[in-house]
Amino acid sequence: MMKLQPSKSLTKDQTESGLKLVIADGMTAEAMVVFTSGTFLTAMAISLGATNFQLGLFAALPTFTTIFQLVAIWLVQRFNNRRVITSIFNLLARLPIIAIGLMPFLFTRGTSVQVLLLLLFFQHIFGDIAGASWNSWVKDLVPEKQLGVFFSRRSRMAQTLNVTLSLATAFGIDYIKAHYPSQEIITYNILFLIGGGLGLLSVGFLLRTPEPRAKKINRKLLTLFTLPLRNRNFKNLLAFNSVWAFALNLATPFFSVYLLKTLGMPLSYVISLGILSQLSGILSFKLWGQYTDRFSNKTILSICAPLYAFCILFFAFTAMPTTWLGRLGLLVLIYLVSGWSVAGINLALSNIGLKLASKNEAIAYLSVKNMFAAFFSTIAPLVGGLLADFFSSHQFNWNMQFISTTSVTNFTLVNLRGWNYFFIFGGLLALLSLRLLKLVREPGEVDKMRAIIHLRADFRKTLRNRFGRQVADHVYLPAIIARRRSKKLLKQKRYSAFPVLPDKNLT
Repeated sequence: MMKLQPSKSLTKDQTESGLKLVIADGMTAEAMVVFTSGTFLTAMAISLGATNFQLGLFAALPTFTTIFQLVAIWLVQRFNNRRVITSIFNLLARLPIIAIGLMPFLFTRGTSVQVLLLLLFFQHIFGDIAGASWNSWVKDLVPEKQLGVFFSRRSRMAQTLNVTLSLATAFGIDYIKAHYPSQEIITYNILFLIGGGLGLLSVGFLLRTPEPRAKKINRKLLTLFTLPLRNRNFKNLLAFNSVWAFALNLATPFFSVYLLKTLGMPLSYVISLGILSQLSGILSFKLWGQYTDRFSNKTILSICAPLYAFCILFFAFTAMPTTWLGRLGLLVLIYLVSGWSVAGINLALSNIGLKLASKNEAIAYLSVKNMFAAFFSTIAPLVGGLLADFFSSHQFNWNMQFISTTSVTNFTLVNLRGWNYFFIFGGLLALLSLRLLKLVREPGEVDKMRAIIHLRADFRKTLRNRFGRQVADHVYLPAIIARRRSKKLLKQKRYSAFPVLPDKNLT
């Protein structure tokens, strides 16, 4: 019979077994997410005739229900068994997904936008309760020194699976739309049915994962909720994370809508761009895992966040190239850079929350962090959905004319309309939020420039090992300059507070 009570302490073998089961749970849960959210959910909602405001609601649902993580705090406080709480509420979260999949087989009218919203609302409520309990559980299970490496490996494996499933499913849906258009909606229902089944499998892995016994929390719920707000450093993290979440969710939930509706791209193209971004992230997960442990999460955020903010800004100009190939080329570049940077951002944001949270009240700290981010993440797409119709009828053009004696040539410098406004506002606000990141203090943080120097040097070293020194020097000339500059900077007093790394990393 399976033992579901927490253990007073875990052996090394139990910990290693638990980490493998956490990865297995991540794989099955990721497969479920692929089939039941993201671009496929957006495409299903559009096929059902969802309005812009309803599309905003779909984007806001995962964050709107995060307030229910307070229930998880009370349950963990009351029963002190995170494995049982996580498993039960994950099971309840899978049932609405299976119900959506069964709709066309049980009712002749099938699925409507309203029913889809209602069922997903309950799915996210139960999922958020389970997620808060899981966060506390995994903080105690994963050794702190392995956080970066472990979660980068888990994320890399999950994203690889995501890419494979997304690509195959996208081409399958495009084929059905082209040859059997009347079966498109039921295809999405089948995806929900498969996703729900995989979600149930993930619950089985959770039940087998060992749980170290947590210190019992005796504080009142309201007191627990206010603890993170009295921690100045954690409050600074909340401020940055909230503004960053608002900026991103003002724009990014509508990327797929913009590509599908405004640019008229086929679903397979949209999915392929997303996969390209994921592949870029997969290739960088190992790197970010090593560097978050080596340079700190805040340092990685200060490098990756500006890059992603500029990706959002440049998305506003993707309709400007006059040729299809020009548009596609710009989109490919944006998705490559965004995937590389998002991998670092997501890993660093998750780990810095785990690292700065108080060990004994971790569930309260992490839940408050998630709820603050969720509140602003919920407002942003709703604002975007409400204002979308207004901006769709207002256009901003900035043209330049070249006049000769025989002709007049017009050049379009800026052409903003519809979703483009949100991309501009979101990108600028994301850049402004970085000022708040400077106020956060993380143990072991390293100056941004020092990390960049080592990133450049390591990249050149990789090129040199694979293609030879001469090729590396020609392909990556800035690394030569970085090498010389790094030796100079390492001697300066402003780096004296940081440990000097071996010279082999700089060559």
